[in-house]
Amino acid sequence: MPVYSALTPELILDAVESRDFRCDGRLLALNSFENRVYQVWLDDGSALVGKFYRPERWSTAAILEEHAFALELAARELPVVAPLVIRGDTLFEHQNFRFALYPRRPGRTPELEDAETLRWLGRFIARIHAVGALERFEQRPAIDVASFGRAPSRYVLENDFVPAELRATYSSVVDDVLERVERAYDRAGAVRAIRLHGDCHSGNILWTDEGPHFVDLDDARTGPAIQDMWMWLSGDRESMQVQLNAVVEGYREFHDFDPAELWLIEALRTLRLIHYSGWLAQRWDDPAFPASFPFFNTQRYWQDQILTLREQAAALDEPPLQVE
Repeated sequence: MPVYSALTPELILDAVESRDFRCDGRLLALNSFENRVYQVWLDDGSALVGKFYRPERWSTAAILEEHAFALELAARELPVVAPLVIRGDTLFEHQNFRFALYPRRPGRTPELEDAETLRWLGRFIARIHAVGALERFEQRPAIDVASFGRAPSRYVLENDFVPAELRATYSSVVDDVLERVERAYDRAGAVRAIRLHGDCHSGNILWTDEGPHFVDLDDARTGPAIQDMWMWLSGDRESMQVQLNAVVEGYREFHDFDPAELWLIEALRTLRLIHYSGWLAQRWDDPAFPASFPFFNTQRYWQDQILTLREQAAALDEPPLQVE
């Protein structure tokens, strides 16, 4: 049975009202696939956001560690949307679903082609990293080659997601590119691992006239600081160089930046590509995934993946971007 088949509108409203809120009956599903997230309107006309966690993905201890990190950042007046604390708790359970409630914080997607926006983001992520470096995660895993590269590529091969005629090619290309990723890590050396947002793409940043606020720390992990910045870089090498300089200029106002981590930009991009395929495969029995990602698990998809990974192999052989 699909994991979310029992998550009905009535259950969602009952769960919110179990925390002493009164709903007016309106719900809006927000863009989330790993969990289920809803905007819920209350009787007084205000709204909050309810996140219902995918069963068996994270332990309760790991979710509470994510919440504690968000609350630590918010307590230092950093623009992170943290869960509501209700009678001392942030994580609740209703009808076998764990959930958390958040204040509603509207905003728009940041304009990543704008240098001042990138400097602004650099300043704020540096402040987040300064706090992230103070302690360690005990329950949440690290971003590494094993979990983001080897494991997901093995999963798609062992579970027959890759068409038979492309299996050997895909397997060979993945092995080759992951060897290059490991060499990139070797070149970077012993970079510092800190607590991260972990999935800091533009969709998890909401922009207002007062600046950004960061949402959804569900993928908070331990890793190098550059993980929270490389997804803001796009285009050709010259464009990415300009973008990187703007981000690092802002970053250095609040935290040290280690240039050795520049070796990891294309390595982390490669790991994300491989992990994404594995994530889709592992969630394919959730009806929301075939409906929303019809391109996955087609021959064209895997042909494109092979081509993209070959391009990443070439990118990994190039010298890293530099900072001024």
